[in-house]
Amino acid sequence: MGKESRASAMEIDAPKSTSSDQIVPKFSINVLQLLKSAQMQHGLRHGDYTRYRRYCTARLRRLYKSLKFTHGRGKYAKKALTESTVTEVRFLHVILYTAERAWSHAMEKRQLPNGPNARQRIYLIGRLRKAVKWATLFSLLCAVKADSRTSLEAEAYESYMKGSLLFEQDQNWDVALKNFKSARAVYEELGKYGDLDNQVLCRERVEELEPSIRYCLHKIGQSNLQASELLQIGDVEGPALDLFKAKLEAAMAEARSQQAASMTEFIWLGHRFPISNAKTRVSILKSQELEKDVHGPLADSIPADKRLVIFDKIFSAYHEARGYIRADLATTGSTESVKDDLNGLDKAVSAVLGERTIERNLLLVKVAKSKLANRHDDKNEKLTKPEELVRLYDLLLQNTADLSDLVNSGRDKKPEEVSFAEVCSYKSLAFRAQRCFYVAKSYSVAGKRAEAYALYCRAHNLADDALKKFQMLDGDNKIMMKELEDLCNECRSNSCIEHASGIMEEKKTQENLSERVSNISLTGTERLEKFLLEKLDVYESAVGDSNVKCTPRIAGFPPAFQAISRNPIVLDLAYNMIEFPPIENRMKKDRKAKGGLISRIFG
Repeated sequence: MGKESRASAMEIDAPKSTSSDQIVPKFSINVLQLLKSAQMQHGLRHGDYTRYRRYCTARLRRLYKSLKFTHGRGKYAKKALTESTVTEVRFLHVILYTAERAWSHAMEKRQLPNGPNARQRIYLIGRLRKAVKWATLFSLLCAVKADSRTSLEAEAYESYMKGSLLFEQDQNWDVALKNFKSARAVYEELGKYGDLDNQVLCRERVEELEPSIRYCLHKIGQSNLQASELLQIGDVEGPALDLFKAKLEAAMAEARSQQAASMTEFIWLGHRFPISNAKTRVSILKSQELEKDVHGPLADSIPADKRLVIFDKIFSAYHEARGYIRADLATTGSTESVKDDLNGLDKAVSAVLGERTIERNLLLVKVAKSKLANRHDDKNEKLTKPEELVRLYDLLLQNTADLSDLVNSGRDKKPEEVSFAEVCSYKSLAFRAQRCFYVAKSYSVAGKRAEAYALYCRAHNLADDALKKFQMLDGDNKIMMKELEDLCNECRSNSCIEHASGIMEEKKTQENLSERVSNISLTGTERLEKFLLEKLDVYESAVGDSNVKCTPRIAGFPPAFQAISRNPIVLDLAYNMIEFPPIENRMKKDRKAKGGLISRIFG
């Protein structure tokens, strides 16, 4: 009876002791840092959502196997993730990567070449709903099983997913704005604490959320933003902005199609070409909008790399327009007037494309000149050589020749075309002068003074001729004239420097030759030129001029042989005078001489 009472008491007391003494540990996940590293390492650095989705699938497969949480063999048996199931942090990783897989699949559909059609858009929204479902579950479980910081990050992640879903659905902009602001507030607070890397990540996420918030305000009507300003706020890079950029591009394409309805003709050098194809209108309108960023008043404040990206977009738009025009030419009938209009429009678009190509190459020349001038200041940048500028001016000469041939082709020329072709010829002359100048600079670096002097004089003559021709023009050519005036001055100064350097080198060569002849010895005991270690008291460089390639004479290698004293030779003369004792008694006796026949047989 006593044993039963003691056993019952133990059974009753056991649960009480575990509930009071044991502390359930809280899991900790740095959600933003985990996702950011996974995204950057597996495709999203280059916007490859397919690769990232495959990574999430493989990661989930590894987690299921390591946790032994597979959904049966053969027949699928669903296992629910509940509060009691989450016994370690990897279960939370399963939920997080499932949400990421659904989100990346939706973004993959968003980035289709021509945009998602109606059926694909329904599938896209379904995947975003799935991502919201898993993000909500992740937030609920983190509120119970994780620490406070992880729970806050999970709530911000859930708010971002909900806002992305509403953003894609084009509805409930006020709710989407509330979710985006909630996520921004959490990341702003988290950015004040933790290590430096975490603070940087939180601030980057806040910057990525800002354009989406401003777009929601714009849709609600609480903002006075224009379309161009919306394009500017989308310049921030990041995976969180891809949905915003896709939505903004779709809105801009719709606005262009509405504006293109009023665009009936393309004006170029006095010609008016009608545009009948709507796709051609949209492409030309897109390129003209992009040209405003390059030629606008704020163009100089845009960095060179971003301006090059804008030029690439302009080229793409004009190439699309040319493709549509040539497709219309292939499908048009035998009407000569329609063919003439399409051929003229193709010529005009090609000419504008050639002008933009020249402007882009001039921008590359400007960047290369700044690097060449500052090559001694920044040691990390790649060294720019004059040959690089020579190559760029070759491209400019080819572009100018092609543009001039294109403009001169045709029968009936207007005065605008004639003046444009004349300007092209003058620009070609200016580019020849610039090319000749940098060819001379390359010869100067190689130490060829005579060739460099002659080329500098030739460049000066070409620049002077181009400057006189530009002064006779009536147009606004102040920038080109200023560049040519600077080029003339540089050619003059550099030619004087090369002339003086050549004379000094020739005189130095004569002095060195006379000194070498005076040092010649018939015995050959003296060298013609001493090494640096032998003339330390003389202030003279042993490396030579930096522009002339010569072998530095610091020390002789391999060193010459020198006579040194040898160790004494010892001759052992006592060996021949020593009498050694006899050893005959120790020698082995020959038994074969004493033995008989049997001993000889058996040894």
